Order: sequence, then C-alpha cells, then structure tokens
Amino acid sequence: MTAPLPPAPTPPPSYGYVSPIPVRRAHLGDALASEWTKIRSVRSTVWTLGTMVVLMLLIGLGVAAIASGQGGNMGEESALPLGFFGMLPASICVITLGVLTISSEYGTGMIRTTLTACPSRSRVLTAKAVVFFLLVFTVTLIVSFAVATAQVAMVEAAEPTAAEWARATVGTALFLAVLGLLSMAIGALVRHSAGAITVMIGLLLLPLVAALFMFAPALKGLQEALFTYSLPSQMIALYSDRPPFTESGPAGWEALFILVGVAVVGVGGAYALLNNRDV
Repeated sequence: MTAPLPPAPTPPPSYGYVSPIPVRRAHLGDALASEWTKIRSVRSTVWTLGTMVVLMLLIGLGVAAIASGQGGNMGEESALPLGFFGMLPASICVITLGVLTISSEYGTGMIRTTLTACPSRSRVLTAKAVVFFLLVFTVTLIVSFAVATAQVAMVEAAEPTAAEWARATVGTALFLAVLGLLSMAIGALVRHSAGAITVMIGLLLLPLVAALFMFAPALKGLQEALFTYSLPSQMIALYSDRPPFTESGPAGWEALFILVGVAVVGVGGAYALLNNRDV
C-alpha cells in the first residue's frame, strides 16, 4: 500500500492589483503632444522666434518709416513688398530653430530616449515636422499681418489687392515655415547643429553672393540662374506678380511652389536615412 501524497503547497496570496492607468497603443497624437512639450520648453524656441518677431517688426516698420519720412511715393506699387526687408533676416532665425528642433537631440543624446519611447522613427519625424510647421506658420502669420498693415498705413502707395495681401501674409508665413522644414530635414541628415546651420546659411546666401562676382561672359547664363532662383530672389518674387529680375523667372506663388518641391526632396531624404541608419 502506497503512502499518501503530501498536500500541495499553499499558493502565495494574490492581491489582485490592477493599474488605474489605462493601457493602450501609442499613436501620432501622443508623439505630437511630446514634441509640443519639447519645443515650448526649450530656450532656443523663445530666443529664435523672439528674435524673428523683433527683426520683422523693427526692420519692417523702420523701412516704412524711412520711405514715409522721405516723402517717397511708390506710385502704382503697393507698400507690401517692403516686408521683404524683414523677411530675409527673419529667415535666419527660422533656419536656426528648424535645425535645432532635431539636431539638438543628437547632440545631447536625447534622441535615444525619444526613439525608445516611440520606436516608429517616421512617427517621430512627422510629429516634429507638424508641430514645428504650425508653430512657425502661426507666429509668422500674425507678425507679417501686423507689419503689412502698418506699412500700408504709413507709406503712400497704391491700395493692395486681395492677392497681394494673401502673398504678403499667408504666403510669407508658408514660405518661412517650409524653409524651416527644409532646415529640419538638413538637421536630420547632418545630425550636427553647427554643420547643418552652416549648410542652410550657405544655401540661403552663397548663390546670390557668387552671382555678384561672375563677370565673365561665359558665366552669364549661370549668373542669371543664380540671381533668379536664389532664396532671397524667391522671397522678392513672392511679393510680385511678375518676375523681379528676368522675364521668365518665377513670380508670386510660383516661388513658394519651388521651395515646397525642394523641401519635399529634403524631408524625403531625412525619412529614408532616419529609418535606415543607427542613431
């Protein structure tokens, strides 16, 4: 006769703890909230956008005051193209912020934490692009509208049309926001703040500066192309219904469309490399 089996051990008590925090899959909204928290928390955002606002206001109003004080009459032209003088230096601030939006995380190593929390690299880059674009567009739209309104009131010139108002306000905001997206893409490609900012400043100024020193007749075609398609020239063309330098160059919204095409290529390259290389 076999001995009876020993009793089974008593299982440890179960406390039945359930976390009150609901568990769900992360989505793009979570990434957007995270990127918004980042971009509004760092000092670089305040400094760059604050400087951009000051430059657009001071230069835009200063140019209008000079034009008005000298008794200049722009005739059939409106006063809105004067906004270009503030738009050009403001673009440097947008370029800097666009690069820092992503390259600063590579410099501090924060990008590892970001990609650990959100392994989908495309989602991270999309969230950064959306938050950055909406922030720059909103701030620039408000400031450009204020500057344009003041310039029209201060300078004796023709009454602007609805199309001219749209390009001087919405067009300006879109142009700078898209330029910032291109800068963010370069920051993702280079992964170094100083290097990426240098590349973008060179892209902004070098073509126009190089064209100024092309005196040889053989370089005339290249000189005209650089004058026509350099970024400062595109900013001037955005304010005009006709090409500012040549008969066949872009004018009006065409300048914005060209920049959008370049930005699409840059952002596409950033997506491709971000998904196919180590941090």
